[in-house]
Amino acid sequence: MHRNPLLLASSSRYRHELLARLGLPFSNASPDINETPLTGESPDDLALRLAESKARALASLYPEHWIIGSDQVAALPDGTLLSKPGNYSNACEQLARSSGQSVIFLTGLALLDASSGTLQTHCEQFTAHFRNLSAGEIDAYIRKEEPYDCAGSFRMEGLGITLFRELQGRDPNSLIGLPLIALTDMLTAWGRNPLLEP
Repeated sequence: MHRNPLLLASSSRYRHELLARLGLPFSNASPDINETPLTGESPDDLALRLAESKARALASLYPEHWIIGSDQVAALPDGTLLSKPGNYSNACEQLARSSGQSVIFLTGLALLDASSGTLQTHCEQFTAHFRNLSAGEIDAYIRKEEPYDCAGSFRMEGLGITLFRELQGRDPNSLIGLPLIALTDMLTAWGRNPLLEP
């Protein structure tokens, strides 16, 4: 049976490491898209649009591939979006605003068959309930992990777990950036069950 090669539309080492856990061969490439939110766009619509845009951005270059696009949006209860902080001061501000709050993480996922244009999409929601964090805890955490390239200013797979009092959601991998349960569902729906791959 012919199997379309898989392409991860991302240069993120976190997503690369997650996808590798499924044991399927894949390559990756970095899409070039505008990630600016549209006026009035909801966080879940933004996550889905960006995931699909990443997949479609590479379709002409990889016309025989199944392309996986994913993007994450984090939002405070008042709807304020939390982006990748980029530096120490922004990370401090984000964690101070998240302290004691329930932050919703929405991870958009798209699987595009570039050869046919067929598309599957899904938005995975995960809620992180932050502990009440002191300024000293925030400073210590940021200096230890420097999570400047992570939406929400923490690394779930590292010391970031100490920031939370509770986590709610189906797939903790979505907090790192790629919802593997939903992706397995999508791949299986198209006849590629990771457990039954040769």
